[in-house]
Amino acid sequence: MRLEITEAMRGLRKYLALVAEGESILLCDHDRPVAEIRPVSRPVARPRPIGLAKGKLTVSPEFFEPLPDDLLDAFESRG
Repeated sequence: MRLEITEAMRGLRKYLALVAEGESILLCDHDRPVAEIRPVSRPVARPRPIGLAKGKLTVSPEFFEPLPDDLLDAFESRG
């Protein structure tokens, strides 16, 4: 589809809806092509499967122990 810039500005929302449906628009300035508006290709999103790392990660019991006071002081700007 060829379209003058002034017409595109007046009906931008309408023309963008056409682009979203797959139409390409060649924008012209006094019948001279200056730009093209075309749909953006989007990859098909597939849901990520749950449990991909099952059995590959272990957390040691020490992870759940309280942090030492000097480390807490450093994080909380105490001292």
